Amino acid sequence: MTDRVTIVPALSYADPNAAVAFLEAAFGFEPGLCITDGDGRVQHAELTYGGGRIMLGPMGWADWAKSPQAVSGANTQSVHVDVDDVDAHCRRARAAGADILAEPQNQFYGHRTYRARDREGHVWTFAQMVREVSPAEMEAATGLKVRERP
Repeated sequence: MTDRVTIVPALSYADPNAAVAFLEAAFGFEPGLCITDGDGRVQHAELTYGGGRIMLGPMGWADWAKSPQAVSGANTQSVHVDVDDVDAHCRRARAAGADILAEPQNQFYGHRTYRARDREGHVWTFAQMVREVSPAEMEAATGLKVRERP
């Protein structure tokens, strides 16, 4: 077995060059593979964070690939990233111009999370585990049935 990442989100941007710069500055992603055309426009980029990876590229390579900016801000998915210090991460994102949608807050399932929107409207959730929580504790906090799947 390898340590390869097996699920890799791919996001579309109207301006993928600006997106790469923003994701590195605001969210701490590290550069990886980058394929550009003759004008230097990003056609495919891969960025890493910890043991994870995302891909991004321009809108238009497929008719269904759109930035939220092109569809009135709609998102059909969001990216969740585990970080070591969610409060410091939020401060960095805010300083770089991310729109903070939800401030860092402890959640019933034992994580501290915040939510941010990047410059083209993609929604990101960043989380840090702050304590182990049993299914019984989650049920008591929410009134919902919680079970672990085999």
